[in-house]
Amino acid sequence: MAKKTTKNKKKSTPAQAPNPAANVTSTEPVASSSTTAPSTPVVQPTPQPEQPAEPQPEPEEVGDILVRAEKVKEEGNVAFKAKRFNDAVDLYTKAIEMNPAEPSYLTNRAAAYMALKRFRPALDDCQQAATIQAADPSAKTLLRLARCQFALGSTTPALSTLRAVIAIEPKNQPALQLQSKISLLEGHLKIFENARAKKEWGHARLALDKCLQGIEGEGGEIPVEWRLWRVELELARGSIEGANTAANDALRLNPGSPDVLTSRGLVLFLSGRLPQALQHVQSALRGDPGHEPAQRLRKRVKDVERLKDEGNAAFKLSRLDEAIEKYGEALERVGELEEEGRGGQIRATLLSNRATALLKLNRHEEALRDTDASLSLTPTSFKALRTRARIHLHLEQYEKCVADFKSAIQQVGMDGAAGENDRRALQTELKKAEAALKRSKTKDYYKILGISRDCDGADIKKAYRRESLKHHPDKGGDEEKFKLVVEANAVLSDPQRRERYDMGEDEDGMNDSSGMGGMGGMDLSELFAQFNGGGFRASAGGGFGGGGMHGHGGRSYASSHGFGF
Repeated sequence: MAKKTTKNKKKSTPAQAPNPAANVTSTEPVASSSTTAPSTPVVQPTPQPEQPAEPQPEPEEVGDILVRAEKVKEEGNVAFKAKRFNDAVDLYTKAIEMNPAEPSYLTNRAAAYMALKRFRPALDDCQQAATIQAADPSAKTLLRLARCQFALGSTTPALSTLRAVIAIEPKNQPALQLQSKISLLEGHLKIFENARAKKEWGHARLALDKCLQGIEGEGGEIPVEWRLWRVELELARGSIEGANTAANDALRLNPGSPDVLTSRGLVLFLSGRLPQALQHVQSALRGDPGHEPAQRLRKRVKDVERLKDEGNAAFKLSRLDEAIEKYGEALERVGELEEEGRGGQIRATLLSNRATALLKLNRHEEALRDTDASLSLTPTSFKALRTRARIHLHLEQYEKCVADFKSAIQQVGMDGAAGENDRRALQTELKKAEAALKRSKTKDYYKILGISRDCDGADIKKAYRRESLKHHPDKGGDEEKFKLVVEANAVLSDPQRRERYDMGEDEDGMNDSSGMGGMGGMDLSELFAQFNGGGFRASAGGGFGGGGMHGHGGRSYASSHGFGF
């Protein structure tokens, strides 16, 4: 029995794992054991029962697996022909698991993925199959690979793959047709890039649209970069709405992409939605803390939001110069890059705010420049239209004023944030503007007397005295101007007539029984009688004698013109 055991141990030695301790002992010098102190007894390890080796499949079993894999592949083919593509993918996957070295299983699964428009996993399968066939490339595999590359927008790699196909089969018609199609798309891409570099946004958009149509025609997956190009072009064209749609599409398809999140944040920022912009940028930075565009945009959004709030607070406290300064700093942070729609809605809002502050300081020309710039960005802003209408009123540009108030009323109905009070207030301002326009086409009594429209009765009397003395005919004044002064006083000194005049009613001919129109029936003889009666006496050297207002040569102006008094 002892001999039998020894024999078995010798046979099993190669199958045993090497003993690390034995290896260490074997490296020691042989003499070391004979020169040591008296040896201690060595305890021999107890022999362990041998474990039977794992049964290895016989060659016939491997053959059976390959046969089963082929059978499963055929089932996959049946499912594919029946257009049960998901079932086909599952069956081809089982076949690949049984025989991963068979490239046809991979290309078949790629075909099923392509039928499902899942080009990315199809691309992976084709690349793996092409690697297996590297020693003897298959034109069929490479053509399928090129189709996947094209569908994913990888035009340059697709053309390279097709050149390999044509090198194998120069007359492969599907390959030649695909090459022509991809070359056409490549041409559109080059046109887009050139137009974009020259800032020819219209041409760039047309070229990009053709590129997108080429991929969509294949049912392919538009690259993220192309989608972000679309956002950029819409912004450059000044279409915030178009950019918003493009950014939303990109985000829906690539929700975790820091590039897409940052692009969407930029659109929100330019739309004036600063809190939402900050949320998107912070999401981008959570995904990629080192994302530099997101870092820069976050700082920019925070700066603009702070400065805008500070400007609004200063405006409410009537610290107008401070408000103007804060709005100006915010505008510098926003900028007006063409690629960003020249600042978009946020710039338009800041310009409108600054214009309102400038208007309160009577800096009308500066305010007008800001409102014009604001409306060039957002032509439908009723607030900017209202501000510009008020500026035109101050500048006595009444027709422009009326037109802007009418546009503001039209737009206020389309602004969800505006209310009925805004509409009514605008209608009131419009009526006043229309009255001013009507007055401007007749006589401006306030201007004739040199007084403001908010003057009181004392101001009118004082102005009447001053202008009467200035234009009195016996003092060398102009008779027509004198008549206008009298007429203006007659209207403005009467509260009811003044109210009608302010509303734009025509004073010409009102209560006119004497032909003197606006003088309320008073003729010049009565007026001069009032003067001679002591109402307006001039100094002795001024020619205003006690008995009558004699002019040059001692002859009164009134008697010379037939006024018998």
